[in-house]
Amino acid sequence: MAIPFVKEIDFEYGEVEQVSPLIRRVIANNPGPFTYVGTGVYIIGHGEVAVLDPGPMQDEHFEALKKALDGETVTHVLVSHGHSDHSPLAQPLAEWAGCKTYAKNCGVPTAKGELGSADDLGFQPDVLVGDGDVISGPGWTLDVIETPGHTSNHLCFGLREENACLTGDHIMGWSTTIVAPPDGNMADYMRSLDKIEAMDFGILWPTHGSPVREDVKGFIQAYRQHRLDREAAIIKHLKAGETNIPRMVETMYADVEKRLHPAAAMSVLGHMLKLIEEGRVTTPDTTPTVRSTFTWTALRKSA
Repeated sequence: MAIPFVKEIDFEYGEVEQVSPLIRRVIANNPGPFTYVGTGVYIIGHGEVAVLDPGPMQDEHFEALKKALDGETVTHVLVSHGHSDHSPLAQPLAEWAGCKTYAKNCGVPTAKGELGSADDLGFQPDVLVGDGDVISGPGWTLDVIETPGHTSNHLCFGLREENACLTGDHIMGWSTTIVAPPDGNMADYMRSLDKIEAMDFGILWPTHGSPVREDVKGFIQAYRQHRLDREAAIIKHLKAGETNIPRMVETMYADVEKRLHPAAAMSVLGHMLKLIEEGRVTTPDTTPTVRSTFTWTALRKSA
């Protein structure tokens, strides 16, 4: 089942665009293999607004956000997770606006620094939020949804008035999401996909790239199936006696640019840790890495 990616996007860096009745977007000029065209910052509401994932600390980007927010009151600065393309501008923006930052927590270090991007280890939200919390303003209501997987502290936000979900990096229209251990967790990620699918949103607004508007449920199912197909390929390699992740990546990701193979190796490690948790794979290493050796085992029999 191929994922029906949405790769077309019409935009200008630094310009604010009304993308739905309650949502505006400003895209930062930080394109790359993991950010696509850049970080899309969402402004929710009118008059009294929330800002989601303010993005990188770039002077020109900060000025563009100030211009977009001129004449309005920012009541909340929200962060989906603490990666360097999402959270660094959160505290400066909140200080400028005179409000607070909201996120699940500051998160823990991941391996993303090895992949060309880094954690924002200095980010600490003013207010901790999670499942069941509601953030609202005049004419808009956001439900906080915990979606661990990409990171342990990842949040999505459901916009009730538009049956929309602001998905951060949990589900993206242009690409699959990296699940990089030790903070990324594949088992959690799969459960979080199920969680968002069950909420039956009509549209998904990722931080990077275009929204998913058509057949959201089918898109999420294809996203999940992609992961299951990757897992099946890993199991096939393991059963054939292959124990090395880099060699698996060379075969499984032969059609992917080699500069993205380190990211692919981290995702394979994520799958491997899930299989270890399920009792289907073993490794001699207490803390497995992409350089560890892995062995297929029979499923553990219940006592």
